Amino acid sequence: MRRVILFFSLLLATGVSAQHFQISSPDDRIQMEVRNEKTLSYSVVYKDKVLVADSPLGFEFKDEKPMQGNFALLNVPQAEARSESWIPVVKNKHEKVQLHWNEMTFNLEEKEGDRRRMDFVVRVYDEGVAFRYQLYGGRKIGNRQITKELTGFSLPADATGWAAKYKRNYTSSQESEFVKTRLNYLPADTVAGLPFLVEVDKQNYVAITEACIDDYPGFYIGKGNSAQEKNQLLATRLSPLPGEKEDGVKARFFEKMATPWRVILVGDHPGRFIETELIHGLNPPCAIEDTSWIKPGMCAWDHWWSGEVKMEMDVIKEYIDFAAEQGWPYMLIDWQWYGPYNKAHADITKPAPQLNMPEILEYARSKNVRCWLWLYCTDVNKNDSYKEAFALYEKWGIAGIKIDFMDRDDQEMVNWYHRIIKEAAKHKLMVNFHGAYKPDGIGRTYPNLLTREGVMGGEYSKFSKRVTPEHNVTLAFTRMLAGPMDYTPGGFLNVPMEGFKPKNPTTVPNSRCAELSKFVIYDSPLTVMCEHPKYVLGQPGADFLKIVPTVWDDTRFLDGYPGEYIVMTKRSGKQWFIGAMNNCMKRVVEIETSFLPAGEYEFEYWADAKNADKKPTEVSKKKVRFVAGKSLSIKMVSGGGYVGVFTPVK
Repeated sequence: MRRVILFFSLLLATGVSAQHFQISSPDDRIQMEVRNEKTLSYSVVYKDKVLVADSPLGFEFKDEKPMQGNFALLNVPQAEARSESWIPVVKNKHEKVQLHWNEMTFNLEEKEGDRRRMDFVVRVYDEGVAFRYQLYGGRKIGNRQITKELTGFSLPADATGWAAKYKRNYTSSQESEFVKTRLNYLPADTVAGLPFLVEVDKQNYVAITEACIDDYPGFYIGKGNSAQEKNQLLATRLSPLPGEKEDGVKARFFEKMATPWRVILVGDHPGRFIETELIHGLNPPCAIEDTSWIKPGMCAWDHWWSGEVKMEMDVIKEYIDFAAEQGWPYMLIDWQWYGPYNKAHADITKPAPQLNMPEILEYARSKNVRCWLWLYCTDVNKNDSYKEAFALYEKWGIAGIKIDFMDRDDQEMVNWYHRIIKEAAKHKLMVNFHGAYKPDGIGRTYPNLLTREGVMGGEYSKFSKRVTPEHNVTLAFTRMLAGPMDYTPGGFLNVPMEGFKPKNPTTVPNSRCAELSKFVIYDSPLTVMCEHPKYVLGQPGADFLKIVPTVWDDTRFLDGYPGEYIVMTKRSGKQWFIGAMNNCMKRVVEIETSFLPAGEYEFEYWADAKNADKKPTEVSKKKVRFVAGKSLSIKMVSGGGYVGVFTPVK
């Protein structure tokens, strides 16, 4: 039964009219209440428990009074039951997406002064709530300038959050650990990245993020001043425009502006958030008419991570051969293919003198491999050179571009992303952003954007000890909730965590099977393999990388907890792949296989060998008959993992 409640109350004692509106999810488990009193605020209830207590809404502007209350309603808000279904061009998680929600719009106008207008739109899904603002031009001629968004999230002070902490200059590649912290212990100067996962208690979780960022800065979580003693207010911090300080201008607009959706995923386990398509659903439908050229897949990568790779013809051909041998469709030609980068004389239309690009591309075609090209963002932006370059790449037959080192998410940079994605689509180029901000679901609208970084990924093992098994497990419950992440997995020089030291060639502190599990668990339609061919070909696990897909017809979370372990299964056609990843404690996990349709299967799996704790490259590979519904026992060593594939027996 769908239930939407609208009620008004009159505060007779004060003579002030208070308006309360409550809207429920289709399954009635989640309610969001909006209060239009002296100030505008909201709260969120899940299964009759308040998870987000009364929290502020509104804005502050330069040379204007704050806009946060004293509103008259210009309409009588009516809740509408809505639904949408679509077939994604790029199947990150599901072959078909269906979403249902209840929606309510508030048309607000200040009762006095300049009588500024604002619309507030609320959606309540079975998986959480989303809301956004629509701002309008002011009485004065010229831009309105936002200095602060007042949106807050009032949560229990003793709740636990996983915070990715960044500097207050708001310039970063958004690459950090998600550190488990009690909310009231967060430092006053916190600038935490999204998604921000919060455990209210063991039965109640929320994850805060945003969707559909367009002509607006990215937002971060800060620590606000709490009006309620037992709660901690999390405040919205916006990335300032270039040249502005933290308390300066964040966004400018003239006629009107729609903010991104503020999203609060709600549920009884954080693993359920991994399955939802809500973030994509808050973005417009696909804007590209012909999408036949958008093809996800695995990619080899001639990067410095895998050794002292040189930008030379024979090296590039070696990696093309690697992709061909593995049956992968792509090979990425990385930095310095056009010579020195981030220089005034850099030219992204001219290969370095030692490279014969026609020969490279013809060689790749002969191997049934297509090439991607790495680009430095300032070289792309110089004199709009990307327009000429993208047209040239289309003539060359380039599959896609990887653009790096933006390291910003202010309003200007967000708009730059949009220009790049649209121009790339005109020339049938897929896109991978590195040095990037978190995803926001724009891949639904422009599915040529296959993946992006914005994650502390595998490359950190080359120069630090920060990429621990605990970090790798936590990413699935935090950063991955926002969307695809180009972690660049695939390190085959596996060593125990104990005694691990960064060195060249790069080693990774987990088991071979843990590394293989990333290809199942992590979401990235373009999955870029980091390792050098000589360390992979003919080695245990290389055969799994020949068969694992990068897009999926179904995605199911099976078991796990942030920082401890995770088990997931994903379907491709009639095959079900399973992946498990562990932290630094040995573990045995029993998994029910009710996700399998009834019948018998051939089950091929790659598991940690008995001595994998001491020799993490050791793998136990077996093929057995398996009946659907039978329990599966997964044993993992410290930093271990497990992968397998169920194929129906005809």
